[in-house]
Amino acid sequence: MLDNADLGKLIVRLTLGGLLLFHGIAKLLNGIGFIEGQLASHGLPTILAYGVYIGEVIAPLMVILGYQTRIGALIIVFNMIVAIALVHGHQLLTLSSNGGWALELQGFFLFTAVALIFLGPGRYKLKN
Repeated sequence: MLDNADLGKLIVRLTLGGLLLFHGIAKLLNGIGFIEGQLASHGLPTILAYGVYIGEVIAPLMVILGYQTRIGALIIVFNMIVAIALVHGHQLLTLSSNGGWALELQGFFLFTAVALIFLGPGRYKLKN
């Protein structure tokens, strides 16, 4: 018999990890020049841009697989805080043209990752 709480945690993990992984794949295919530019414009070393591969490829895979889920989710939280600070800070208190919060996607990634830190992976995961 399926445990609804564990199934719910799996759905949350697959949704967060899967949707964020698309962003990581796009960066693998198209490069991280935009992020390097954002870092440079804030006076930060551009080498830090490579951290996006950890935050948008490695961590989502950890979350999807349920391997060290809480650590993967913590990395995603850090990644999203940096993304909001570097790129989206000016939108923090604004609405989009269709009336939603301008940072809905970033907020989804951030707060869902926070929830996973507290929830853990559930039963359906890789053994670790």
